[in-house]
Amino acid sequence: MNERHAHRHGREGCPLEVHSPEEMLEAIWTAKEEGKISVEEVLKRAQVEDRESVLEDLIRDNMARTDGGNVFLTEKGELAARKVIRQHRLAEVLLSQVMNLDDERVEDAACRFEHILNPEVTDSICTLLGHPSVCPHGKPIPRARCCEKFRTDVQPLVQRLSDLAVGQAGRITVIAPRYHSRLERLSSLGILPGVEVRLRQRFPSFIIDIGETTLAIDSDIAAEILVRLTGAIR
Repeated sequence: MNERHAHRHGREGCPLEVHSPEEMLEAIWTAKEEGKISVEEVLKRAQVEDRESVLEDLIRDNMARTDGGNVFLTEKGELAARKVIRQHRLAEVLLSQVMNLDDERVEDAACRFEHILNPEVTDSICTLLGHPSVCPHGKPIPRARCCEKFRTDVQPLVQRLSDLAVGQAGRITVIAPRYHSRLERLSSLGILPGVEVRLRQRFPSFIIDIGETTLAIDSDIAAEILVRLTGAIR
């Protein structure tokens, strides 16, 4: 399948290098989800240049077909679109719920992520997040083999410190402060990636144990510290 690359503003102020066939596949998939599969609707949704030519390429590559003025994915196209949609929506969950980014930055980054994630990394992210079933907008995330291993709900391996239960422990993986000055302050307190923390108290402020040291931090700072769970509640 030929790829056209162009620089443009994609979804709502999202500058990225376009992977035109993938964008068109995504447009067909989302149109199908909403029951709006006309050629006109799909072309309107597709954030690509030369929309008609890109759709014709997909039809020629046996990834899509038209019938009665509507667009349908073939089995080959369904598999490819499913992969792109899965990667995009998992990226949205990671960036929104774990990294705590705002909607605009989430969409920008997710646009980029969906084209660079390979299947192994995608499955790792899915496992890390606890195999979420929907994206932050409530749209379903296509399941994969890694999801089939779990028959019951599982908790994400990485969570915000503010989401831990009292007594739960985790090793700090990422600190994503809204203000750089906070990073310097946390570093001076010994709150660094790789350090294990245990949550002692949630209210009126978050009290954490780091080794033999007990510290109090504000709730908004606790939300900016991501930890990988290491210990059960005690």
